[in-house]
Amino acid sequence: MIIDPQRVVTLHYVLSDQDGNVLDDSRARAQPLEYLHGHGNIMAGLEQALAGRAAGAELSVTLMPAEAYGLRDEALVREVGRHAFPAPDLAPGMRFQTPGDDGPEIVTILEVRDDGVLIDTNHPLAGHTLRYRLEVLEVREATRAELAKGHPLPPGTEPGEVEDKKMV
Repeated sequence: MIIDPQRVVTLHYVLSDQDGNVLDDSRARAQPLEYLHGHGNIMAGLEQALAGRAAGAELSVTLMPAEAYGLRDEALVREVGRHAFPAPDLAPGMRFQTPGDDGPEIVTILEVRDDGVLIDTNHPLAGHTLRYRLEVLEVREATRAELAKGHPLPPGTEPGEVEDKKMV
């Protein structure tokens, strides 16, 4: 079976930066990635590269910053009050997940000042060229419940446990 929309794909990947430094390795974590093809579960460039492939396929994909997490936007670096953070001990490099206008966003602390904190809300990989090594492990038809939810579900999930997003 080949990768097409409405199919669940299971794969292993190694994500590296442009210098070859490994940033993530699903095999090392013993946790393959599972996604529903055609539903925006992964980056569009990866979906395009995987389309038409079958189990056993191995490929390398390079995504430029605009195709991955976007270009860095210096307007997303700003100062906020210390009260915005629940932790009393703040240090540069700390990351927090906060609600954003388009869903959760990652906030990185750049500098801690007496009366404020300089933060960066760019994605940590914004501005980076990313290299993926992919190995397709399995391709299967999505269940009706998975299609309704828009992503893969754990095995054994009963249709009644899933809220159909088309009906909301």
